[in-house]
Amino acid sequence: MVEQKKSAAAYWQANLRLIIVSLLIWALVSYGFGILFRPLLSGIEIGGTDLGFWFAQQGSILTFIALIFFYAWRMNKLDKEYGLDEE
Repeated sequence: MVEQKKSAAAYWQANLRLIIVSLLIWALVSYGFGILFRPLLSGIEIGGTDLGFWFAQQGSILTFIALIFFYAWRMNKLDKEYGLDEE
């Protein structure tokens, strides 16, 4: 029983770490690159517009979608590691 609680706590800790890292990346890309660092990125062009505007309009959305797929892939790996996979 104690071993199972330790395993559940380790699983939850790994899940929280993954969530926090994903949210930090998303915040950096959407809020940081799109708003705070936009003046610094204005000299770099991508798709006919500056990089800061691109992050504000499309980059944060594409990053969010990539993070969803990364989270699902990593959680499947984590589930298999802790014996909680669906297979």
